[in-house]
Amino acid sequence: MEPALIGTRLASAAISPLLRKLLVGDGPGAGLTGSSKIRLSSLVSFRGEKRTLTEKDVRKLAATLVERSTGGPGEAPFPADETEAVTDTLARTLLALGDLDMDDVQAVRLGHRDLARRLRAAAPAPDGLSTDSALYLESMTEWACLHLLEFFTQRSTFIARSLVEQTRTQAELIAKVDEVIRRTPRSDARDAEFERRYLDHLAKKHGRLTIHGIDLHHSPDRWPLDLAYLSLEATGEAPVPDGSGSFASHQREQAVRADLALARHDRVLLRGLAGSGKTTLVQWLTVSAATGGRTDGMTYLRGRVPFVLPLRALTRHGERLPAPDRFLPASGCPLTPPDGWADRVLSSGRGVVLVDGIDEIPEAERGRARDWLRDLLDTYGGNRWLVTSRPTAVRDDWLAGDGFTELTLSPMTRAEVSTFVRRWHRAAGPEAEPYEQPLLDALRTAEHIGRLATNPLMCGLVCALHRDRRGFLPRGRKALYEAALSMLLARRDRERDMGAPSGIALDEAPQIQLLQRLAYWLTLNGRTQLDRSRAESLVREAVPAVQEAAQHPPETVFTHLLHRSGLLREPTEDTVDFVHRTFQDYLAAKALVDHWDIGVLVRHAADDQWEDVIRMAVGHARPRECAEILRELLAAADAAEDRRDQLRVLMVAATALESATEVSPDVRDEVMARTAELIPPRSDGEARQLALGGSSVLRLLGGPEELGAMDAYHSVITATHVTVDAALPYLARFADHPSLRIRAQLMHAWTRFEPGPYAEEVIARLDPSGLRYFLHADEHVDELLRLGLRPDLLEVDEPVSDEALARLLAACDPVALRLRRAGGRPRLSALSGLTRLESLVLGLRADATWSAADLPSGAPLDHLQLPGSWPEDGLETLGRLRNLTSLNLWKAPYATAVAWRGLASLSTVRTLWIDEGDLVGCPEGTALESVRTVRLTHEEEPELSRLDAVFPALDELDLVRTGGVGG
Repeated sequence: MEPALIGTRLASAAISPLLRKLLVGDGPGAGLTGSSKIRLSSLVSFRGEKRTLTEKDVRKLAATLVERSTGGPGEAPFPADETEAVTDTLARTLLALGDLDMDDVQAVRLGHRDLARRLRAAAPAPDGLSTDSALYLESMTEWACLHLLEFFTQRSTFIARSLVEQTRTQAELIAKVDEVIRRTPRSDARDAEFERRYLDHLAKKHGRLTIHGIDLHHSPDRWPLDLAYLSLEATGEAPVPDGSGSFASHQREQAVRADLALARHDRVLLRGLAGSGKTTLVQWLTVSAATGGRTDGMTYLRGRVPFVLPLRALTRHGERLPAPDRFLPASGCPLTPPDGWADRVLSSGRGVVLVDGIDEIPEAERGRARDWLRDLLDTYGGNRWLVTSRPTAVRDDWLAGDGFTELTLSPMTRAEVSTFVRRWHRAAGPEAEPYEQPLLDALRTAEHIGRLATNPLMCGLVCALHRDRRGFLPRGRKALYEAALSMLLARRDRERDMGAPSGIALDEAPQIQLLQRLAYWLTLNGRTQLDRSRAESLVREAVPAVQEAAQHPPETVFTHLLHRSGLLREPTEDTVDFVHRTFQDYLAAKALVDHWDIGVLVRHAADDQWEDVIRMAVGHARPRECAEILRELLAAADAAEDRRDQLRVLMVAATALESATEVSPDVRDEVMARTAELIPPRSDGEARQLALGGSSVLRLLGGPEELGAMDAYHSVITATHVTVDAALPYLARFADHPSLRIRAQLMHAWTRFEPGPYAEEVIARLDPSGLRYFLHADEHVDELLRLGLRPDLLEVDEPVSDEALARLLAACDPVALRLRRAGGRPRLSALSGLTRLESLVLGLRADATWSAADLPSGAPLDHLQLPGSWPEDGLETLGRLRNLTSLNLWKAPYATAVAWRGLASLSTVRTLWIDEGDLVGCPEGTALESVRTVRLTHEEEPELSRLDAVFPALDELDLVRTGGVGG
């Protein structure tokens, strides 16, 4: 391997600080001044009186060089099983620098290649190394010598005039080699070229979004994703390491933008209802990574390679889930990567693995899917992982033991619904413009419309139907889907005056009959995708019984359904699925009721894949049929073997009541009475599942006077997930509860409700004792100030504008503040005027530029947690905070000599929280003499040998094992 090719993996800026450690410093007291020639043995830092490195340290340095120069993409330069031998040889070669019988002038005159030969001769490689390993060592030694000689020429003692020209030549040579590094094609040139093509393919494939219903006239049916995408929020819990690398407990996560969840956590399990935007989020993350994260906040995906793995496609026949080399063909990508490419990407930690739809494979296969995922996690560390699922498909903590943070997509707020409506009408073109404001008004004033528009899918259908029907909307969920099917199956081509582009024209009813066959087969087999040949066969068998369709060849009928119904699509050339799972569930339910396969329905009562099918079947059924289905569900709940299945069946029955056109009061009362037996919920998961029952569940929940603390907490979780105004009076009853956990749940639920009514009924009544007020939007700030609330503890999220932040801080002057800001140069000037602040936690982007001058020097600021970037005016400027005794730098890049010297100047800091890896950057002789307590985070066994030197006054060391979990 040529030195320039090593440089593609290890540039000069990375190697220089490491190699400089091999030499003693050039300064007063070094004993190296004068005009005499300097022997190499007196220049090295692992010999003589000025010794600062041990042989062990040199071996660690060699290991670091090897690791960094082999850790990039592409093939490794030598066999992996020779890594230890290569590292040992490189270390002995570097140590031989102190054994050469020459001075610095002679070394420079030799040049880097001859010097490298001398070193290799003094420390020969062991027998048995492969040719690749020998070539690697040769190149690495030459490159190291190139930099060492440059260091020699920069020493103040190196003044011989005869070497001036050689000094200039040496510097030019360094610059030329670095230029070669930049211009020379990488050894993995094939990988780089393929990645470019692959990312372009992903950007085109996933870069457009279908918005149902906007293709009625002359508008396109697909819209650029970056214009159509609406970022939603997610809430949940993150695993907390127990000190042994396992995850035994959880801490509640604040609301986070779903597309930024992977910026905060390396591993995320994201739950969401049908139509809530899970697959669209996967598209958004894919395109953001493929285009370098150009959109706001998405730069954390820059340089990463996405792998989109829809489980519905990967296990169409129950196949074994693919290894990395099969990721692309299994997911339908037509490109052929170089051999081993996916393995190299994942081994380097550059992947974003997006596993979409755990709920879309049969429950019996999910354990196998988890084992497959765990094998990938164990093999490929350092990547980012997202797994999506419907809420009840897998139990709570299903992946928590593997370090996954479990988040749930929140229902759309009214502000998000309004944004969606405006974007939809902009996409639909000028003809839709007159319908935008009337729909926005209807969403505010008509409760039945507002209840329908809770996620992107339903919002899209509401927009399409409102425009299609000239402002008239159906009142219920079943009616909404009936109207949507009518719009897509019958009215679309007719209103566009399309004639019969597929050669036939079918009315709505026969199309539904045929599509039901496909939907029923998919549901019965636990699939959401089937082979095109199987789909054609199902239609062929059904056509003779459908009178209108029987007049045409079955192949023509199938082509018509595929291309003109608007409900089917071809993910690949040989597969077929529905455009959305909800349409499949609706049509499968209709087929079940038409054929009265109630036994099949009840047998799957505890199967999460059938939940919506059962609810919609109750909606399709006539009154007597409806009562029979509900009674059978109650019997299935009695027969359930565990409480989880019993709760699931009862909640399906309870939520199905809202879909029923008519149901006898005694059946309704029986369902609700049985549901009440499982109240209060016993866990967070049960609480969320119970919330699916909607507003009717609120009447069954107990009040604070009759519930213990944990039962009250879980009941409040249920109510905060029933996002209707009817939940507010119930929640208000807990506003002064002594449990801080309950009041914090009420505080964070503010983002799920309309800001004004929730603020008046709940926030205004909260007992502020120990409670941190979480503000996520300007509307929250406005309501807080309007109500005259001035809390001491504040947490302010990114969406709050700079202007609103300034008004808030001026009014409250808090004692403790957690502040997250977006952008590369956030405005923090509002902090400078605070007078009571004792604790500040800043959350800024890694590339943020900010000044310590904005921090409130006049406040009694005692604790400061800094972000992933330090102040541009240097850490030493924190010395103006005269009361600062506790400094948290974990997860911040402070591993530089300049940063450590700045820290050493802070004489008031007594407690420091850092990462073990940061100690590497602390220069020899730098000591933080004021620090008494260190909280040191680490992943492996920490290297503690330097602690005494860096912290000479250390009294207490707290070791915290992170287990690789992001903070």
